[in-house]
This record gives sequence, structure tokens and C-alpha cells, in this order.
Amino acid sequence: MSVTTAAGGEAPAGLDLADYLRVVRVYWKAIIAFTLLATLTAFGWTVLQPKIYSSDSSGIVVTPGSDNVSLSLAGDSLAKAKVKNYESVAKSRLVADRVIASLGLKTTADALLGTISVKVPLDTAEIRVTAQSPDPATAQRVADAWVNGLAAQVEAIETATPAGSAGTAAVTPDAGTSAGSSAVADAPAAVPSAVRVLPLGKAVLPTSPVSPNVKLTLALGALVGLALGVAYALVRRHLDRRIRNAGEIERLFEVPVIGTLPVDHRLDGRSTVLEAGASVQLHDAAAGSAMAEALRELRTNLSFLDVDQPPRIIVVTSSLQAEGKSTVTANLAVTMAAAGENVVVVDGDLRRPTLVDVFNLVPGVGVTDVLTGTAELEDVLQPWGALPNLSVLGSGRIPPNPSELLGSRAMKNMLNALAQNATVLIDAPPLLPVTDAAVLSRVADGAIVVIRTGKTTQEQLEQSLGNLEKVKGRILGAVLNYVPTSGSDASSYYGTYTSAPESISVPDPAAVPDPAALPEPALAGGRRVRE
Repeated sequence: MSVTTAAGGEAPAGLDLADYLRVVRVYWKAIIAFTLLATLTAFGWTVLQPKIYSSDSSGIVVTPGSDNVSLSLAGDSLAKAKVKNYESVAKSRLVADRVIASLGLKTTADALLGTISVKVPLDTAEIRVTAQSPDPATAQRVADAWVNGLAAQVEAIETATPAGSAGTAAVTPDAGTSAGSSAVADAPAAVPSAVRVLPLGKAVLPTSPVSPNVKLTLALGALVGLALGVAYALVRRHLDRRIRNAGEIERLFEVPVIGTLPVDHRLDGRSTVLEAGASVQLHDAAAGSAMAEALRELRTNLSFLDVDQPPRIIVVTSSLQAEGKSTVTANLAVTMAAAGENVVVVDGDLRRPTLVDVFNLVPGVGVTDVLTGTAELEDVLQPWGALPNLSVLGSGRIPPNPSELLGSRAMKNMLNALAQNATVLIDAPPLLPVTDAAVLSRVADGAIVVIRTGKTTQEQLEQSLGNLEKVKGRILGAVLNYVPTSGSDASSYYGTYTSAPESISVPDPAAVPDPAALPEPALAGGRRVRE
């Protein structure tokens, strides 16, 4: 099997719509937080901004009327031609000075021009003036005064005396007066105004500010916040290397996921056998039907891994501690035994053994005693009282050289002896801190890697699978543990279908006879397991 990751040379597949929706579901809180923060920031900005009011006034360029149609058309064309020139006049300091003088404003012409906008609608003789001010009354007065000032400035321009047009009178002798007397008359010739600007009415007093635009600002703030939130979610998704679903494992590492186990709060902080006790059903709905169904599915998938040569010795390990490997081992063993299989659980963690506490066994005896020859296998193999066809072999005393013991020929012979009449599940140490699990995988038929949803990273799993490949261990598959049953990372299977309970009769511990009186399960070579 080859481990293939995005870092290993293959280009990662692009995000599709389902991936984007999943990112939104996972990080929806952050997206909403960014959106609200940006919206509140935009609202705060609008509150701090001064309110600006706007008022409009307009004037029209007119020419002297005539009853002649041709002259009327010519006058209309003249007015439309003149209005383009008057647009520049309306933006000049000359008009600004007139407005300042008429209203008695304490400002400069340039400052006042910054509050004025002039527009000439297309193919019209109209001039529209828009004045803005923090005071609505001032905006109204300035708009009206600006049109009036423009009209006065246009009139001054149109009635100005052309250069060189001064009139002179000729000197003539008068017979009734003294000879040589003369009168010289010099006066400018006034030119009547042909074009005028007439105001079209009074400006309206504004009642609401035009700036800041609260609705537009809030909409833009929310849009920017949403974009930032989605960008944050995508960056987090790219940087978050934790494994969250089975599809990632199969796509990135080409390892089959043979089981997904849901979150069960009865396992919080401890490893235990979930379904054990007096008069219980192994998969009672009230005790967690999702976990029961998932364990049955895992048991079934194991039986189909290799129909011709089903694995008899299975190592159960993980990348790091606290990923649930011991719990998976114990509960899988109970589920298999409940179906009638002979199962032996071996505590292969010779550094931090836990199965003694999980199954409530006699401590201090187990694997190390058998491997060192201080005890016989049948002397330390302990049947579990709730299921007679389930036996547990503890770790024994903690040795100074766990890896050497687990990789010894004596360990291989012991496992082969157990596997002749039972399926052997070995609870092995994690793969990354120590090499024990990799060593065990060489003498086993395969290894199952337990992955904790939302904790195990892609790099950790890649390194763990690489450690197994280095010793040519067979990887049977992965088990995704602690899969949420609700929320954004929830499996769609849990909660949608519940099968009928698989019941077994577990006797009350008080009614269980002495183990010495029970039939002893046979081992290899016809030997019997003694209590």
C-alpha cells in the first residue's frame, strides 16, 4: 500500500460546492462574528461622521421670444449652446463671491465651491445646482443664492461694452454761433442682453441627511465582514490539518476506513467496556444504539477484509495516546464475542498497560511472564466472566526492554498458539512515540489504526502509516473514533437509522458459578485454559 498525500507529489483536488458548504458549517460562528464586527464598525463610523444635508435649485437659459418659428428654433439652439459655457461660469469664484456677499457667509470662495456641484442635463438649457451643508437651512439658502448669483453674473457678461465700441460726434460749424465752436460727445454704447438665466423656483428645505448613508454603509460593512469571514474560514481550513471525516483518509492516504465510532460520553476520561453488567442487552438503545451499531459494522467489515484468509491476529494501535485504541480494542472484542466468536485480547502495551483496569482483571501477570518462562500461558490467561468465550491476557510486569520482547520468537509463537482457536486482538502502544506497535505488526496478520476525529493530524497519520510500511506491516484499515453525532462534523449515518437490538443474555455476576467449575476453552494442542 502506498501513502499518497498532497505533499507527496499529487496535486490536491480543488474545493467543490460540498467542500465550501462544509467549511461554512464548520466555521459558521467565525463567519457570523466577522460579519457582525464589520457591521458594527461601519455603524460606529456612521455615528461619528457629521451629517450632511443637500438642497437642489435650478435655472434655465432663455433667449428673447419671437413669433417667427425659425427665430424661435434659433433661440432655443442658442440657449443650449450658451448653457455649456454658463456651466463653467457657475463653477467660478465670481459666482462664489456674489453668494458670500449676498448671504454674509464667513468662508472663502474655494471652500464654498467645494460644497457645490453643477450639472447640465443632456440636451437641455437647464442648469442644476446642488448645495451641501451640515445645516439644512444653509444648504437651501446657498442653492437659491447660487442660481441668483449665476443669473447676475450672466447678465453682467451679456451686457458688457465690447472693446473699441466708443461713439464720437463730428465737429460742425453753426451759423448762429461763434465760428470754431464745437461739441464732442463720448459715451459707451449699451448692448441689450440677448440671453438670460431665470431661476425655476425655490430650493426645498432638506429633512434628512444625504451623508452618511446609513443603509448603504451597513450593507457594505456586512458584505466586507462576510467576505473576511469566508476568507478566514478558508485559511483555517487550509491550515487546519486535523482529520475530520473518513473521506479525507481514503482520499489522501488510500487507506480503507473500516469503522466510524461515534462520540459516547460514557467514555469521557476513561477506557471501559460499555455494555457489561447484570441483565443487559449488548446494544440497548438507551445505552447508545449509535455506538452499538458502529461496533457491529466494524465487526462485519473485519470479517470481509479477506474472505479466504481472514486475519486472526490483529494489532490495534493509534498515532498518539488518548485516541481511544484501548477502548476500541475492548469493545470490539466484546462485540465479536457476543456474536459467538472465540476472542482473546492481549495487552501488548508493556509500557502503560490499561486492559487490566478495563476488564477488571487480576493485575501483575500476563505477557511478560509467559515470554520470560516464569508462567504458563494457561495459568495467566483470564476468561472474562460476562462472556465465557472472551479471554484476556494482561501485560504482566513492565519490562526494561518492551520492544525486544514484543519482537521475539517467543511472542510470535504465543500469538500463533492463541490464534489457532480464537481471533486475537492486541492492544498495542501508539506508533509515533515508540516502535512497539510496528514491531508487533510484523508478527500479526495486520494492523488497525485508530484515528481520533478532530485531533489526529494528516502529518501524524502519514508518519504512522509510514512506520508500518517500513517494517512491511499490513494495514487492514483505519477506524475513525469520536465522530460527532451532531454539529458540522457529524456523520450523516448516525441518527438516521437504528437497527433492531442484538441481544445477549449476560448473567448477573452474583449468579455466575465459580470459574473453576466452568468448561475451560481449548487452546492450541488441546490444552485448556485454567483460571
